Amino acid sequence: MSSTPDQNIDIQDSAPPKHNQFALLAKKRFGPFFHTQFLGAFNDNLYKNALILLIAFQTTAAIRSDILINLAAGLFILPFFLFSATAGQIADKFEKSRLIRIIKLMEIVIMICAALALWFENAFFLMLLLFFMGSQSTFFGPVKYSIIPQHLTEAEIIGGNALVEMGTFVAILLGTMAAGILIQFSDGIIYTAIIVIVIAVAGWLCSRGIPVAAPASPNLSIDWNLFTQTFKMIGFARKEYSVFLSIMGISWFWFLGASYLTQIPNFTKQVLHGSESVVTLLLTMFSVGIGAGSLLCERLSGRKVEYGLVPIGSIGLSLFGLDLALAYQAPPSETLLGVLAFLKTSGSIRITVDFLMVGLFGGLYIVPLYALIQLRSEAAERSRVIAANNILNALFMTAAALTGAVLIGMADLSISHFFIVLTAMNMAVAFYIYYLVPEFTMRCLVWILTHIFYRIRHFNLRRLPLEGPAVIVCNHVSYVDPMIIASLCRQPVRFVMNATIFKIPVLNFIFRTAKTIPIASKTKKPQIYADAFKEIAKALDNGDIVCIFPEGKLTLNGKIDTFRRGVEKILERNPVPVFPTALSGLWGSFFSHKDAPAMTKMPRRFFSRIEYRVGEKVMPETATAAFLQDKVSELKQRSEISKYK
Repeated sequence: MSSTPDQNIDIQDSAPPKHNQFALLAKKRFGPFFHTQFLGAFNDNLYKNALILLIAFQTTAAIRSDILINLAAGLFILPFFLFSATAGQIADKFEKSRLIRIIKLMEIVIMICAALALWFENAFFLMLLLFFMGSQSTFFGPVKYSIIPQHLTEAEIIGGNALVEMGTFVAILLGTMAAGILIQFSDGIIYTAIIVIVIAVAGWLCSRGIPVAAPASPNLSIDWNLFTQTFKMIGFARKEYSVFLSIMGISWFWFLGASYLTQIPNFTKQVLHGSESVVTLLLTMFSVGIGAGSLLCERLSGRKVEYGLVPIGSIGLSLFGLDLALAYQAPPSETLLGVLAFLKTSGSIRITVDFLMVGLFGGLYIVPLYALIQLRSEAAERSRVIAANNILNALFMTAAALTGAVLIGMADLSISHFFIVLTAMNMAVAFYIYYLVPEFTMRCLVWILTHIFYRIRHFNLRRLPLEGPAVIVCNHVSYVDPMIIASLCRQPVRFVMNATIFKIPVLNFIFRTAKTIPIASKTKKPQIYADAFKEIAKALDNGDIVCIFPEGKLTLNGKIDTFRRGVEKILERNPVPVFPTALSGLWGSFFSHKDAPAMTKMPRRFFSRIEYRVGEKVMPETATAAFLQDKVSELKQRSEISKYK
């Protein structure tokens, strides 16, 4: 086998891109915007967490700290529910860089008032200003996500969004840590008051460098009726069922996240007997976990949208959320423990790991859901769909604050028991969503099978169309061939396969959920044969991509068998482009017929290397069975896996 690289390899598919997304930070069309949003997120979290810590550890108010903390969380998030619809319309109507500067000026005014309220320790005004801060963030949100496509090219959008998300998590982490550190000083309130003003001014100065971004709908007539517009935007989200359920899944995540984050101060004080520094440690672990999970999501999904990770995320959230409630028994102590003293106690490492893993699995859970919304919502309505997502997120986070206040503050449920209730609720919601959208479960099983048994490398995958109609043809080596291909393709594919394979337990669930079309011999089962071709024609008429295995059965010797003429019959009815593809590396696997019938022998290896190659498009008038067989054979011969040559 030659070691010379295949001349037909699409470098973007076979190797990491050379473009460094961090280079965007040096560009005027992105750098000022990034620093503006970073400083805003930092300031929000510094002020909010300083206030929560002040309530939890230093309050002398007659109202219980449980109720005050949950009230504070609710006041910050309530404006997202009330004003998101209006904010979305304003973001579409006016020039965005000017809007950002106005919003940042509002932040300066709010932070000056907040500094005075902190100085005089006026709880009422601190709470009121938390509501105004939430309102300012509400109007910034739609501008933040809609300005990115206007200043970045299509090839830069993914990197730009990744930097924004990373920056947001870092800002949350630093703001949280800064609050925990500052509030411990004797003059910590004064320091906090000064810093929030300085950061607000710095954010406004950065915003002055953001380039002009033309309004998307300058002639839009703004409807100021909050309730009418709120329900109207939710109606946009409901048009696509999977999009709406994804929004509900994201909203549920924020219910969980808000519940955990809000209870951490009192959980630390009452259950762990820890001080403010322990709160900072746990919040840091949670934030680091979400950031790590989000970054890991890209690697685990092969740099494409993989919503099979969503069930894995929800399972991890449930397991580590339950362990969080059961992991620690605080030792007798008359004083609150610092970080070092806490880490020396039994179970402390387990608790910190639980917070880290809850965050990590949360990242795996939420990132694919956001991507699914962006991909499956109509481009003309995407901003309104995202606005609906923000509204429902805010509603669920407000509900989380109320739930915590009622169950813990009024019903006297312990925080540990509250975490158990959250876990039970999460499991119920997860099962319900996956029941309604079995595609999540199907993709999860595909991901597990393809990542436990195989390491997949693909070539020229971008040749496959992002939408149909088209036919993909491939050699047939194992029972999991369709799952391998489905895990790689960026668009859903309808597979045509032997009815016997279609009926295999477990795999049958995957095949049915993926709308696989079973086919059988024309002589033995003519009705199944006829129905298959009718369904194929219907799928292609609907613009779907259809994948067939023209050999009609699994290979018995590892070589490509004769292609049958069914593909020609398909193209006679629907003359669509054909894409020859080839799989290598599956012969000899547990799911192939080498040495013994498939799935009857013990697996001999895991993480095997396999390859999937896509050939050039073939027009229907030249796509005979023999011609396509030659093309697939040529692709297979290029395989760099010598064992399967």
